[in-house]
Amino acid sequence: MLTMKHKYIINTLIMKRLDKIFFGIVILALLIFRVNSTFAKSDHERNLTTEEITTITTKKINRKLVAEKINIKLETAKLDSIMMLFELTEEEESTLAEDLYEGFWNNQYVRAYENATIPDSFNIDLSSFTMPVEGKITSSFGQRKRRFHYGTDLKLQTGDTIVAAFEGKVRVRQYERRGYGYFLVLRHPNGLETVYGHLSKFLVDLEETVEAGQPIALGGNTGRSTGPHLHFECRFLGQAIDPAEIVDFSNFCTYDDAYVFQKSKINEVSINNSNYKEIDRTIKYHRIKSGDTLSKIAKKYGVSVLQLCRLNGIKSNYTLRIGKTIRYT
Repeated sequence: MLTMKHKYIINTLIMKRLDKIFFGIVILALLIFRVNSTFAKSDHERNLTTEEITTITTKKINRKLVAEKINIKLETAKLDSIMMLFELTEEEESTLAEDLYEGFWNNQYVRAYENATIPDSFNIDLSSFTMPVEGKITSSFGQRKRRFHYGTDLKLQTGDTIVAAFEGKVRVRQYERRGYGYFLVLRHPNGLETVYGHLSKFLVDLEETVEAGQPIALGGNTGRSTGPHLHFECRFLGQAIDPAEIVDFSNFCTYDDAYVFQKSKINEVSINNSNYKEIDRTIKYHRIKSGDTLSKIAKKYGVSVLQLCRLNGIKSNYTLRIGKTIRYT
């Protein structure tokens, strides 16, 4: 027979067991609630079967994938548009020179455009210019005794590397014993052509496409030359432009990112296909009158102030004296 003590012990054990069972039930209920909260976002979804929930989840995943695919397509379309814009710009630049030169391509002469249509003005992009060689000027553009000097001579040592002033294509790769010696002519998309004379070695082939700053030749002393130097010319449709109007030879860069070619400023120093023709040219002077300035005189005769200063050995702030003469050719 159980004593009171035994009954107390048994009751205590039963109560402890019941406490554990109750605690376990509470924990289980909390876990079930957590699982239902994770997989069912609404009361409606809580009442769905497992198969229906799987279908809804699959549709959500598919919608997300479709949205991501659309975003990828949109980004790709943007990139394609940008690339197309670059390609169109490059195509326009590459055809610019061809439009100006009307498709004419000659592999022999420097000035081969006697019948070319020359625009009254044309904006030439200079932004990619690279100095062909960093040498000081030894002879400038202009009249030289009985012949005209079409370019600017730059001092160098035989074997020095010459680079392309702009991107372009090699149009002429020739040798002329009594003129340029070994020389190259490059045509550029900006409308210019540049000439490199008295070379000792070619580093590019005829018809080769080159980049601005790419080595194209080695300097030398070939042809009509009294010492190693680079004869550098800038031409537009065959018309010689004073390189000093474009290039700041003291700092080895252009004065600006663009140069406006003006037909009215051209001095017709040659009218045939000769590469290095000697000509007689009459020197002309202007008699200074009251109100004259260098800019007015330059405008009157279709020359630049820079050219007037160079021809007369003066600076742009030179004081003009009435009755004196100033040379303009």
